[in-house]
Amino acid sequence: MTDQNVLLTEDHGAVRVLRMNRPDKLNALNTPLTRAVLDGLQAAEADDGVRAVVLTGAGRAFCAGADLAEFSELTPHNQEAVLRRAELTARVQTMPQSMSKPIVSVVRGAAVGGGAGLATGCDMMVVADDAVLGYPELRHSIVPALVMTGLQRQFGRKLAFELLSTGRMLDAGELVALGVANRVTAPGEALKVGIDIATGWAKTNTRAMTAAKSLFYRVADLPFDQAMQAGRDVNAIMRGFREVG
Repeated sequence: MTDQNVLLTEDHGAVRVLRMNRPDKLNALNTPLTRAVLDGLQAAEADDGVRAVVLTGAGRAFCAGADLAEFSELTPHNQEAVLRRAELTARVQTMPQSMSKPIVSVVRGAAVGGGAGLATGCDMMVVADDAVLGYPELRHSIVPALVMTGLQRQFGRKLAFELLSTGRMLDAGELVALGVANRVTAPGEALKVGIDIATGWAKTNTRAMTAAKSLFYRVADLPFDQAMQAGRDVNAIMRGFREVG
């Protein structure tokens, strides 16, 4: 496996599918794959022909989290490498929500640690009925620092602390019941469902979708009055959107 094919890209009309491709390692996030995911998301964002994105994994897992094989090099004695990797990981974890284009994750099998962060950080999530998601980092004496913000916001404080402190895994049914996953399907149907969702997004007015996604995440972090003000501003701007485009 070379660095060039750790991420596979295919287009379905205006939908771009990004597939993490280290199936023998359950798509664990080593530095080349982490960088490739970030580059792939940035390329999709910059491509005017792409209007929606699907993120998934090759093989029987979505992503097993950080590749622990690299940890022997990421030590206090190699602080520069530690900081570079932390910055890369933070950028890739924040990219799905900072994109103007909508993105759906399609999860089969395990989504663990950083993989769970990527899956839940997308705008929507489709899970196969064999999916399991969790944050077992403390079992390996690792603090799930770079996924903790998303973990709290997705699950709420009490459940989030349970997940990070015990390493308990959630199955597909629990993810749907909690409102974290949007759809549950048979494993063989999950990608098709994700592409169908993205295809629907791609038919939406691009400027309206961009404004809606931006406002959605902005108001989540604002006091009520400021959130309503932001909504009022976008409401006025959207009157100038064309019916197509």
